[in-house]
Amino acid sequence: MELEKAACSHMQEIKELKQAKEEVCEECVKIHSTWVHLRTCQTCGATLCCDQSRHKHMTKHFHRTGHPVIISSEPGEKWMWCYPDNLFAEYS
Repeated sequence: MELEKAACSHMQEIKELKQAKEEVCEECVKIHSTWVHLRTCQTCGATLCCDQSRHKHMTKHFHRTGHPVIISSEPGEKWMWCYPDNLFAEYS
């Protein structure tokens, strides 16, 4: 994986990407809800819904755990987001 030069230290610590195990928001499934897009935590591998989704489970996960970096789990998208640094970066 190669990151943009502007990547923060949290992103640079990631050596291997954690990919979604399933294409569902784990928390939305529990409450019988739906989601818009999925994101995968690069610390623990949890796959949860984005901020465009009603419940914003991935942002809640960050606030609860402090896990800093997520990637998009959408097909064809290769980007990551760092919550503490409020930073977006693409990777190849």
